[in-house]
Amino acid sequence: MKKSYKGIYKPSNPNKYVGDYNKIVYRSLLERKFMLYCDNSVNVTNWASEELAIKYYNPIDKKYHRYFPDFIVKTIKGKKLIIEIKPYRQCSAPKPSKKKTKSFMRESFEWIKNQAKWKAAQSYCDDNGAEFKLITEKDLGIY
Repeated sequence: MKKSYKGIYKPSNPNKYVGDYNKIVYRSLLERKFMLYCDNSVNVTNWASEELAIKYYNPIDKKYHRYFPDFIVKTIKGKKLIIEIKPYRQCSAPKPSKKKTKSFMRESFEWIKNQAKWKAAQSYCDDNGAEFKLITEKDLGIY
C-alpha cells in the first residue's frame, strides 16, 4: 500500500485556477497527479480544488453536512465536470469477512457516507448541467 502524501501545489498556469492559487492543497499523490493534468492540459480551460460545497445527508449520523468534491473542471469544449479522486479499492462496498472487524466496520461507514456524498454530487450536476466523475489510480495510469 502506498503512503498518503499531502502538500501545496504550485500551478505553472495560475491563470487557469479558479480560487486562490497559493492555497491549492493535495491530500494524496493521486490528487497531485490530477492537478498536474489540469494545470498542463490544453483541454482544461479552468479548474478548482475543493472550492464547491454541496449539502448532503449522512444516513449514519442522520445529519446534513457539506461535501467538497476534489475538483471542478471546465473543458475547452465547455463541459463542466465535478471530479472525485479515490483509490480504486474505495469505489465499491467492502467485502465482509467471517468476523466483523473494526476495519470492516470503519470501511463500511466510509462507504455509506461516500455513497451519500456522490448521490448529492450527482444531483447537483443534474441541476447545473455538469457531469460527476469518480477517478481512480487506474484512470490516472497509476497501478
